[in-house]
Amino acid sequence: MISDTIGILMKRIIAAVSGLVLISATVVLTASDSQGTSQKDKQVTVEDGVLGYALSEMLRQLHFTQRQVDDTISMRAYKMYLKYMDYTKQYLLQEDVDKLSRYALNLDDQLRQGNLQFFVMSQEILDKRYDKVHDFYEEILAQPFDFNAKETVETDPDKLKYCATMSELKERWRKRLKLQTLNRFISQKEKQDKKLAKAKENDEDIEELELLSDAELEESARDAIRKNMDTRSRRIAQEDKEDRLARYLNAFAKSFGPHTQFFPPQEKENFDIGMTGQLEGIGAMLQEEDGYIKVTEIVPGSASWKQGELKADDLIVKVAQGSEEPVDIVNATMKEAIKLIRGPKGSEVRLTVQKPDGSLLEIPIIRDVVKVEETYARSATIENKDANHKVGYIYLPKFYSDFRNEGAPTSAGDVRKEVEALKQQGVNGIILDLRNNGGGSLSDAVEMSGLFIESGPIVQVKDPMRPAQVLKDKDPSQVYDGPLVVLINEFSASASEILAGALQDYNRAVIVGAPHTFGKGTVQTFMPVARAFPADHAKDKDYGSLKFTFQQFYRINGASTQY
Repeated sequence: MISDTIGILMKRIIAAVSGLVLISATVVLTASDSQGTSQKDKQVTVEDGVLGYALSEMLRQLHFTQRQVDDTISMRAYKMYLKYMDYTKQYLLQEDVDKLSRYALNLDDQLRQGNLQFFVMSQEILDKRYDKVHDFYEEILAQPFDFNAKETVETDPDKLKYCATMSELKERWRKRLKLQTLNRFISQKEKQDKKLAKAKENDEDIEELELLSDAELEESARDAIRKNMDTRSRRIAQEDKEDRLARYLNAFAKSFGPHTQFFPPQEKENFDIGMTGQLEGIGAMLQEEDGYIKVTEIVPGSASWKQGELKADDLIVKVAQGSEEPVDIVNATMKEAIKLIRGPKGSEVRLTVQKPDGSLLEIPIIRDVVKVEETYARSATIENKDANHKVGYIYLPKFYSDFRNEGAPTSAGDVRKEVEALKQQGVNGIILDLRNNGGGSLSDAVEMSGLFIESGPIVQVKDPMRPAQVLKDKDPSQVYDGPLVVLINEFSASASEILAGALQDYNRAVIVGAPHTFGKGTVQTFMPVARAFPADHAKDKDYGSLKFTFQQFYRINGASTQY
């Protein structure tokens, strides 16, 4: 039924996108730094314009509110995008904002025309300011700071105005960098003072401690801040068009509601990992460090762990797919590196790594499914032996499910297993911990509620095109009928609220925790944007996905959990 409704709407959207007249021209987004991403990677094409138009049609027709992409949405998107560009007001001048604001009510018109002129202009302005700030911080951090001078700095962006001149902007950066350096200096000073106090307490030779003077500590702190700024500048320079365009399109998506979002391909892949608790890859935790991709941890039981040669602190310098030529990833972004390292189960990736001793080693790894154990339900028992009382505790971080792979772990199935295991241990009651659980699979929330009741309605859902539907627990069996407590806090949302609300309405559980939960009473689903394109145009292409609100849900007593 739900898919039928969306299917009808998608046919309309495809027809609209097919009718868009494509102008054979390419607009180039100027690259600000030759050391960053290449010119080609920052080009905005006609296809990007069609992507924007397709997204606007999907938002207009699929979103629960059935809103038009109009001037109101345009103004919301403009304000949100301005925050994405420079939330801390450390780059743009007031004259830049004045120039951009002239288009605030035209963004909807441009999007419906497949026109990204405003986006291109905004990025050219921002790149110029990035260049100036790069010069600022290098000059500022080249000289020692005077910590005896009495100065104040405002760090709350909402209390700041955009700077009127470059000299004013430079002064804002000077104060911020001074504050950062001072914080670093104090931290280093405190560590050194503790080290000195401990040495005196133990009658150690103080001269062997190699203590730094205040001037040397200040210089060390400045060097650390400079390295941080260099890393920040490098990441900005390496941003590709996909990253930047996603932020622009997200400004429109978020204007329809806080839970509506555009996901470029890799972000959607990361979301799926969080939702399913597993990915196909090598099983290594990575981080960027001084231009290298560094291994910080090997996931136990993963492909890397079984192969045995990849270790924490290794630096990955090259990546090859099977017998293909290796690709150098020194100075690559984390996004680029992950795209090369991840891959389907059973495929081979060859990593050339630099070991801590400087030696190079090529490591072949056959990719496998990596399970992110932190995602899954787990249980424990809390026992008071004096009172001969034992309580079962189940922690559920999210309502996970993998709709693509039959037989993959689900939160409802795993909680069932934990409940049955706790019953075997003879617990006198069970605590289900949903604190900080932001939700997930609606069907799992319904199935999981059914573990604790005999049968009956769990939640009502409504979309704009049909009357409310009742989702029921159809299984008459009750896995657990004993005492039950559900723990919640203000970050328990969506599916967590459905389950807690249903068990409360059935008088089946005591709800314990914060005065209220998060207050999210809507249901979201994903739609690949490629589905909006004609079949021949979208063949084998991934334009990303739109997560949009398409239903509102209500408790069985008729109340909404929204807000």
